[in-house]
Order: sequence, then structure tokens, then C-alpha cells
Amino acid sequence: MNEPVVSLNDIKAPIQQHIDIFEGKFRASMKSSVPLLDIITRYIIKRKGKQLRPMFVFLSAGLNGAVNESSYSAASLIELLHTATLVHDDVVDDSNLRRGFFSLNALWKNKIAVLVGDYLLSRGLLLALERDEFQLLKIVSNAVREMSEGELLQIEKARRLDIEESIYFEIIRKKTASLIASCCACGAASVKAPDEVVKRMWQFGEHVGIAFQIKDDLFDYQSGNTSGKPNGTDIRDQKMTLPLIHLLNHSDFMEKREIINTVKNHHHNGEMVTRLVDKVVERGGIAYAREKMLEYRQKSLDLLMTFPDNAYRQSLEKLVIFTTDRNR
Repeated sequence: MNEPVVSLNDIKAPIQQHIDIFEGKFRASMKSSVPLLDIITRYIIKRKGKQLRPMFVFLSAGLNGAVNESSYSAASLIELLHTATLVHDDVVDDSNLRRGFFSLNALWKNKIAVLVGDYLLSRGLLLALERDEFQLLKIVSNAVREMSEGELLQIEKARRLDIEESIYFEIIRKKTASLIASCCACGAASVKAPDEVVKRMWQFGEHVGIAFQIKDDLFDYQSGNTSGKPNGTDIRDQKMTLPLIHLLNHSDFMEKREIINTVKNHHHNGEMVTRLVDKVVERGGIAYAREKMLEYRQKSLDLLMTFPDNAYRQSLEKLVIFTTDRNR
């Protein structure tokens, strides 16, 4: 795919001042009287990524009204709960790295990482309750529930490697898309948009989130190392992503058995994984997944066109394109 035609700085332009204010509020929301917690939360802040979630919140708020204190609360609540889930995910996955940095469990061990995740979760809940932001809390709590269900559904299906395409979409809708949907819905709710608009913004974010996850799946089939060969990491982790599911759907009984055997029993055999990756590419798995990604991207853009044209909508359009054209 081509390089994104716009930078994140261009997209942030209408909300840059709100992002700057939010960063201070987010830091304050994590403060604690326990020195160890303060050290760890400062480390978390240093590792911040592209800030896509606060961007979706503020752009969705600006699209439907004027950014206000409730919008800052929404962005902080989502970041706190999302960060808590990431900390817990790293413990569950026994992962030592996140975004090129050591994970909390790698530096402070599992017990402390789990407790920090619990602390962040409680800070998010208390922040919403202290400010009577019950609608925001309801939206985000629903997203966290869906994320947990999606993770468990993926684990359940991974045991038998029997994920059908419909189940795959259900998993990523819950696991990934629900969080982006909650950002967009909370942004609209924070400016007192009507319930119908909040629901439409949720749907918009859900479409974006599905396209975003399919893009992540495609990264596994792109050259990402010095050899120039695709990584095949998802296959090594026994994850059934859309390109692989497409291959299975277009294979006969014996070939399916061979594919499942490779994923189940030979996922650490580099040569066999590479052969499987090549087969996915040759049989149109990448092209099919890309087609589905663009389909969901278009759905989100079509829905966005039902809102008034302004600088916030234009930035949201660019952000949608960015999420599917990004290189990592």
C-alpha cells in the first residue's frame, strides 16, 4: 500500500489544543500517593503511541458540538481503561515488549503489573463517577465487556482452529472495533448529541475498527525483516486471521488438514510457516482481506457523509484513510 497522504499532525490540526490539554489531565488522572505507582505510571505515559483514541474522541465531539470538560473526561476514561486492558493482556500473553518498550510485567513482574492494571481500571471508573458521567461510563464499560468476550471467544476457537469467517468478524468486532466505537460514541455523548447520533457514531467507529484490525492482519504477510520475507507471526501464535481463513475456505479436505496441522503442530517450523504464507498469498488471501478492509473503510466513510461537513469531519475522513494506509 501507498504511504499515507496526510500526517497525523495534519489530522490533529483542529483538535491539537485539546490533545495538549488532555495530556495534562490524563497525567493527573493517574497520580497516586504510592511512590512505586507514580514511577510506573510515568513509564506508561512515556510509552504513549499515536493517540488515535483521544483523536477519535475529540474529532467526534467537535463534529457534533463543542469540545468541553466532558469530552476530556471521555478521553481520559477510555485511555485509563484501555491501558489497564493492555497491561493485563501483556501478563496473559507473557509478553515482554509493547511498542518497542519493555512491558510492565517484564520490568516489575506479573503481580505488580496485574495490580497496576487494577489501579488504572479503578481510576477510570472513579473518574466517571466523581463527575457524574454515567452515560460515558455505560458506553465504555460495554466496550470493555465486549473486548473481554472477544478475547475469550478467540481463545475458545483457537483450541480447535475452527474459526469461520463470520466468527472471525464477530471476534474482531468485539475485540478491536468496540473500543474505537466507544471513542466515537463517547465523543458525541460528551457534547449531548441525541441518542440516535451517538448510536450512529458507534456504528461509524465499529466499521473503522474492523478495517483497522484487518489491516493489522495484513501486516503479518508483508516483509518486515532483513530477509525481506513476511513475518508469519500470527501463524506462529496460532491465530486464525482473515487471509488464512480465506485459504481454508478455498481448500479441499486434505489440504485443510495439512494447513491445520501446520498451524497446530508445526507453527515454530520457519520453513513450513513460510510455505503456508506463500500459499495464502498465491491463493488470493491477501487480496481478499484487502478487499474486505476497503469495504469496511467505505462503509465508515459513507456513514460519515451523513454528518455536516466541517473541519472535524474532514479530519475524521483523513483519520479513517490513515488507519488503513498506515505502515505499522
